[in-house]
Amino acid sequence: MTGTTTPYGAGAAPAQGSGTAVSPRVIGLVLALVAALYVVAPAMNTAVAPLVHTDLGVSAEDDAVAQIAGACLAIGVLVATGRAGDLKGRRATLSAALTALCLGSLVLALSFDPATYVLGRILVAAALAAVFVSCLAFMTTVSMPGRIRRIMGGWLAAMSVGFVLAVNLAPHAAVLTGWRVTAALMAVAAGAALVLVRRLLPETGALAREALPDPVRTVSRVLCAVALAAALQLAPLWGWQDHRVGALLAAAALACAVARMRGLRRTSERRRAEQVPGAVWTGALVAGLALGFTQVVLTMAVPALVTSVGFPAATAALVLSSFGLGGAAACLLIRYRAVSPLAGASLGLPLAALGLALLHALVDHASHALAGGFAVVTLIGFGTMLATAPQMARFLAAVPRPHLGVNAALLPSAILVGTAAAQALPYTSALGPMPLPAEARELLWVGTIVVAAAALALGRPVVALAVAAASVLQYVMVDADTSQPMSVIVALGVGAAAGAVAWSRREQTERLTRTRETATALQCAVLHPIPPRLGDLRLAGLYRPATAGTAIGGDFLEALDTPYGTRILIGDVRGKGLQAVQTVTDLLGCFRSQAHETEDLGEVAAALDRQVRRAALARCDEELFATALLLQHSGPSQELHAVNCGHLAPLEVGPGHARELDVPAVLPLGLGLLDAAGAVRPHRLALDPGATLLTHTDGLSEARNSTGEFYPVADRLSAVGRHTPDELVSHLDDDVRDWTHHLTDDIAVVALGRR
Repeated sequence: MTGTTTPYGAGAAPAQGSGTAVSPRVIGLVLALVAALYVVAPAMNTAVAPLVHTDLGVSAEDDAVAQIAGACLAIGVLVATGRAGDLKGRRATLSAALTALCLGSLVLALSFDPATYVLGRILVAAALAAVFVSCLAFMTTVSMPGRIRRIMGGWLAAMSVGFVLAVNLAPHAAVLTGWRVTAALMAVAAGAALVLVRRLLPETGALAREALPDPVRTVSRVLCAVALAAALQLAPLWGWQDHRVGALLAAAALACAVARMRGLRRTSERRRAEQVPGAVWTGALVAGLALGFTQVVLTMAVPALVTSVGFPAATAALVLSSFGLGGAAACLLIRYRAVSPLAGASLGLPLAALGLALLHALVDHASHALAGGFAVVTLIGFGTMLATAPQMARFLAAVPRPHLGVNAALLPSAILVGTAAAQALPYTSALGPMPLPAEARELLWVGTIVVAAAALALGRPVVALAVAAASVLQYVMVDADTSQPMSVIVALGVGAAAGAVAWSRREQTERLTRTRETATALQCAVLHPIPPRLGDLRLAGLYRPATAGTAIGGDFLEALDTPYGTRILIGDVRGKGLQAVQTVTDLLGCFRSQAHETEDLGEVAAALDRQVRRAALARCDEELFATALLLQHSGPSQELHAVNCGHLAPLEVGPGHARELDVPAVLPLGLGLLDAAGAVRPHRLALDPGATLLTHTDGLSEARNSTGEFYPVADRLSAVGRHTPDELVSHLDDDVRDWTHHLTDDIAVVALGRR
């Protein structure tokens, strides 16, 4: 990734032409404000629609044309804009999108007939799509993969709050100012956003220097999405038997088949590395479809149910906006807690499905329609975003940076297709009036089924089945006569099921607790913690196994106070699994014994070499070996003795610099050549009182981001103002997890400095 003015993962960057550094917090705030236009503009269009119909004579057919054409054009614009950002730079693309939004809003404000108004609506829809995908790609470009979850949580929470404000304030603004002034205000907002972007945001430059990994597959997916969205929205208007709808569906199926065939073909290892994993891509797709579908169902059903019990339209808007409050709460939870995509889908989608199933029953009774509807819609918003946001963050973290923009278009495109799928239902057509209360209840049940199906695809199947069973039982309990024995039987069944679930969860919790205690005991028995001080040295250590939930892997580290001074060992065993753990245990046991009994550090290394050879013979593994670095410091000496057995050279870290020290390396342990070559002579290293010596395994230096770039240990340490052992280790622990979205190898680090 060359030619970037804003280095990937940089803490701050200068805006082009300004010469001043822009903090990531300012960049995120500006992008959140700009992206909020994506949720504010549709609310404003909905609020002014009655006024436009009266003044210009815009019909329902005109609205349908604007809606369908705008949605289909937006899908293509999403991909085109994303790719333009990859090729031309994020700020330039976002500036062009905001300019188009400003012009489209002016066309709306100056409309003099229905045709001009429809054209303005289509232009605004396309420009909003371009603005959103540009902000999404921009935010991800200037963030390291490990931080995307936290940044996405705050970003989506801000957009959810914007949705709440827009839904409640837009109708009042439209009445006070009129529809032309409202459209002009949107143009002013776009212009102000353009000024903020040009003055405060840095230019990322051209990120993509090569073609897409598979352009045919990308184009096929876009054509499939456009054809499917058009067919789903036109079918209720033209009829499912219309040959034009059939042609669109056939085109969508053909494009999908081509994309699938391209995905199955054999590709080079390099091209395969540039593509998003299929499970990650599918998870983001399903989450986006479910979010778009749920939003349309609620938009149509909630006003119909709330107004049917005597509340005004403003109250219906308040209840509907609580979806954004629940979504904001879920996104803030994701920002501050590491919620995995599987956990979010397993918990969030069942909550959303149960909320959809309960909504009509609570709103049916006027005595608690407002409070009940507000609470349940909040629950639906919380569950939907709890499932969607982690999927989105995982997808964006896994996308290779040179092709980020074109891939980021998947998320809003999936939402648009999900919206189109919901508009294919009988009561949500673009030309249809607001559904009746009975029709709104049917919509909610359809939404329950769709969300439960998404839970089956993304979460635990047993949880999805439980959602379906609970929905059926709830329906029976609400609609059945409570005087009938059947209601009692259902109530007892629900109670028994709840008791069984509680008992099962308790058993699982106890087993998990015992497993964690065993893992902790194993780690304490094998890997002793690095003490903060030994002799005249200050020490700090870090051990991070690659597999979550495990306590130990193939890396090892130890620091001992011996009669010959402070001795430190760090290394890495070839292989993984239980055999690697057993070798680590044998090596550490040998070192703890020999370090106290053997004066010469080279002889200690030879003893470790013999230990690995014995293990290789016992397991019939001729390829078993281990790299290791042994260090020794005695008394007030300013020198270290080092023996490097095929390990990475240590780094000297001081104020403003981090350099690799030249420590001659012999062959790794287990190859049987240390004894044959005679005693290994330790190498002398000068230990500067103002510097820290850092040793690590290759799990740190080979941690990759989504583009495949290795973690640059020396470069990242050179920019750190703190350089004591504990501060360096703490910084590395946080920074490498921000650099990569998942660890593929164990990490061991030991830092030391003179007291």
